[in-house]
Amino acid sequence: MTRAEFDAVCAPLPGAVLSGPGELDAWKIGGKMFACFGHVDERATNTEHVTVKVTDVETAQMLIDAGVAHKPPYFRGPWVQLTIPQIDADEARHRAAMSYTLVRASLTKKAQAALPPCEEV
Repeated sequence: MTRAEFDAVCAPLPGAVLSGPGELDAWKIGGKMFACFGHVDERATNTEHVTVKVTDVETAQMLIDAGVAHKPPYFRGPWVQLTIPQIDADEARHRAAMSYTLVRASLTKKAQAALPPCEEV
């Protein structure tokens, strides 16, 4: 999976907007971030990563323990960091959709009503 492929997964999500470019590129829904990119991974030079929300802290820890994800710096709670070149395309699609759905559901009813309709993601 490349960054462009990950962007292609996020772009068609209803109301999703890419902020940046800059030091912090992020996909957002209703002004809230659901995928945040980091440009250089300290563990592997020039490796890009993306941080996404998961359902709960236990799921985050399970993914970290399984080696699928890492604990992201600067994020607390149910967020995980995925290494872009190493993540499977199906896993990336699932994680992006899940993060989008969780963040969209956390918006106020008014903010949700202002967004395009969302079918099953």
